Amino acid sequence: MPEYLSVSTLTKYLKMKFERDPYLERVYLTGQVSNFRRRPNHQYFSLKDEKAVIQVTIWSGVYQKLGFELEEGMKINVIGRVKLYEPSGSYSIIIEKAEPDGIGALAIQFEQLKKKLGEEGLFQEKFKQALPQFPKKIGVVTSPSGAVIRDIITTVSRRFPGVEIVLYPTKVQGDGAAAQIADHIRLANERSDLDVLIIGRGGGSIEDLWAFNEEKTVRAIFESRIPVISSVGHETDTTLADFVADRRAATPTAAAELATPVIKLDLLGHLQQQENRMSRAISNRLSYYRERLNKLTQSVIFRQPERLYDGHLQKLDQLNLRLKQKIREYYSEEQQRVKILQHRLEALNPLSRVQSLQEQTAQLERLLRSNMAVIYDNKVAQVRRLSEALLMLDTSRIVARGYAIVQKNQKVVESSAGIEEKDELTLLMRDGQLEVEVKHVQRKEI
Repeated sequence: MPEYLSVSTLTKYLKMKFERDPYLERVYLTGQVSNFRRRPNHQYFSLKDEKAVIQVTIWSGVYQKLGFELEEGMKINVIGRVKLYEPSGSYSIIIEKAEPDGIGALAIQFEQLKKKLGEEGLFQEKFKQALPQFPKKIGVVTSPSGAVIRDIITTVSRRFPGVEIVLYPTKVQGDGAAAQIADHIRLANERSDLDVLIIGRGGGSIEDLWAFNEEKTVRAIFESRIPVISSVGHETDTTLADFVADRRAATPTAAAELATPVIKLDLLGHLQQQENRMSRAISNRLSYYRERLNKLTQSVIFRQPERLYDGHLQKLDQLNLRLKQKIREYYSEEQQRVKILQHRLEALNPLSRVQSLQEQTAQLERLLRSNMAVIYDNKVAQVRRLSEALLMLDTSRIVARGYAIVQKNQKVVESSAGIEEKDELTLLMRDGQLEVEVKHVQRKEI
């Protein structure tokens, strides 16, 4: 009679065979990533080909050392060990190492980081800084023993003598190179006298140039206040530092040429350009003022300036006539009263009384004349003050002193109480008017 095994017994036997089989102790597989979803720690997904699928596990520490991000559909080569999970009876491969199939991990990492930083906008043209035309000091971040610094010194001395070169001796390859490059870029930015910064090294493999592809280097270049020229590798080599730098040079010599002008040709060209710009600016300014003068001479106010005061002068004459008429009427009434009093006194007939009254009457007449003169002078002075006040209210004089008149619906606005947001206002100024829209109203408490 056959012996029946339990499921757990069979599973343990199979697990033992998996673990003891030398062929399964280290497995080399190639396949396509499937069902991948980035998890915070360990990664679980599938590896498949046209006919089969196997489950994959990558522990967190191993995944962080891969150097590239897994993506759905990516074909990879892996090294791992097969493991059977007893509770479910399923098996999977525990990956110890992985790399993209057909292309290096560094190339994948390069493209992924380039895409990430490009989406953040670090490579956009609007962030590029202009290089100074006549630098006084140039900073160089490179190895102190390489050909890069020698080529830069030779080229700068030949093209633009007198420029000071400040070297930041830097490790440009291997572990810690990227951190040192980034630190020296930030150190250079602490100075206020550097006009341009050159970073670079000679050619090499992608591994040799990798320090200029690391994110810390790229971000340090992007954050640099000083314009940066990248000169990494040869003309065919391209790094992320080239994309983010303000200018890219194929060689150290080309970088030095970008940073400095040819002292004779460039300086003469610059002076000629400045002369042309100054000439155009003066010509434009003269044309502008000539046009304004023509407009002003054609204005009625300048051809007949007396028209500004016609209305005020006419009103002043009318007030003056009215004042004189009132004074004459008042003087006549007072004379009439004096005569009436005089007749009454004469009717009493005592001579002494009459003489006394005559003297009083004469005094009254003198007093009246004196008062009339004072009243007349006061009235004339009042008319003059009113005339000056009217002239002060002349809006053209107010505007001519640099003020503006605010109108809403062709009516003068005296307070912010009648103004609301989005109201359309007209500002009358000395040389024209502006149409504006109110964005915000702030009223003072009175």
